[in-house]
Amino acid sequence: MSLLILAQSNIRLNNYWGNAQYINPAFIYDKYEAVFSMAARKQWVGVKGSPMTFFASGSTYIDNLNTQLGLIAIQDKVGYTSVTNVDLTYAYALKLEQDWQLHLGLGLNYQNLSYDMSKVKLSDGDDPAVYENLLTESNFNSDIGVELTCKSLRLGVSSLNLFSVFDNNHKYQTNTNFVYGRYRQMSNDVLNLGFGLCGIQYSNMYQAEFNVTGYFKVSQRSGLEETPDLFDVGLFVRTGTEVGLIFGFDLSKSIHLSYSYDYNLTGINQKSVGTNEIILTYNLTKNPVCHNCWY
Repeated sequence: MSLLILAQSNIRLNNYWGNAQYINPAFIYDKYEAVFSMAARKQWVGVKGSPMTFFASGSTYIDNLNTQLGLIAIQDKVGYTSVTNVDLTYAYALKLEQDWQLHLGLGLNYQNLSYDMSKVKLSDGDDPAVYENLLTESNFNSDIGVELTCKSLRLGVSSLNLFSVFDNNHKYQTNTNFVYGRYRQMSNDVLNLGFGLCGIQYSNMYQAEFNVTGYFKVSQRSGLEETPDLFDVGLFVRTGTEVGLIFGFDLSKSIHLSYSYDYNLTGINQKSVGTNEIILTYNLTKNPVCHNCWY
């Protein structure tokens, strides 16, 4: 008798609200000339071979073309397996009435699956069939997404690893679908609140996440000039089995550091002390032309 067990639903960050480009190629930064981010995530600290994931992304918005070009690189190590993704993204902003925008996005990614044979331990080290099934594989996949945004509201739908729906050769990167909504107050008060709700479908698994975040400013100001955030604190709940904390603050006008911790309430908490995640973001500023100021 055999039973399929899935320990890692899909590869993503906890704090994707800070960079939804990781879950939707249609997510656009039009406030900055370019945005660069790096992240590391260690899942289930204390469990041997648990996932260790590295993220890096860069994007630039071209005002006169209403276009954003992006690059995302991900490496996910689980036990003796390693998955590497390199994703090129294209997004177009269609300007609607009353400061609304419709964002359309596409992603084309190269994916590689490899194995660290030095970590593979066999009861029969001479079995050639094992090594025949642990060969490096690579292929291409695709992502698609749509967003509807205004200054305070963001609604999105995306489908990642779309080719996996139609081709069995892509099954090690399973198709994952997201639908989400995010509201954030945009005022110069000392405290602004943000609320996010996201539904996630992965094969026959369904998840829901709720997030609430407080954005704190140095002081309350009047007038039209936007006051930058000093730091933010958030809480999230995922399908009733995981809870987490997100904390971020500005190291400078251009650099933002974010840390996330989440704790699993199921049986895995007997072996793990939780999951840690850190993100460093650099924003290359430009002349103040902003259509959807979220940060």
